[in-house]
Amino acid sequence: MVDILKEAAVGSFMSVKQIATIVIPLMVFMEILKDMGILNKIADLFSPVVKIYGMKKESGFPLVIGIIIGLSYGAGVIFRSSREDNLPKRDLYLITYFLVSAHAVFEDTAIFMALGASGTLLLITRLLVAAFFTFLASRLIKNQDEIISQKVG
Repeated sequence: MVDILKEAAVGSFMSVKQIATIVIPLMVFMEILKDMGILNKIADLFSPVVKIYGMKKESGFPLVIGIIIGLSYGAGVIFRSSREDNLPKRDLYLITYFLVSAHAVFEDTAIFMALGASGTLLLITRLLVAAFFTFLASRLIKNQDEIISQKVG
């Protein structure tokens, strides 16, 4: 029993260490990009995309990060952006809806390509499904109050 607990503790520590070695440098890198004004340029670049969903332009950066590096590693960036850019709950929900279907697209696509799947078809399908369901959600949820008042189940 002690061996199992020891193995679980070591495994958990190693997982946290692995995530920290990626997330901490990513956060430092994000601060550098912010100080250099590059984050604003990225947000400007993706503002037409987030505008379709009625989101603030600052929502573009965490959306792009989640698409590229995924939810596990991108979560810190998303949380930080939500606080620093004062993103509305509605925008955070829409970012989440999009990322449910299309997170870590390059990594996942590469894995499935190694198994014989068409990378182009997989990538396009994931992005289109994510875009469609996020668009649908953006039309159904007009403001934050609707998110809070909606009941699940």
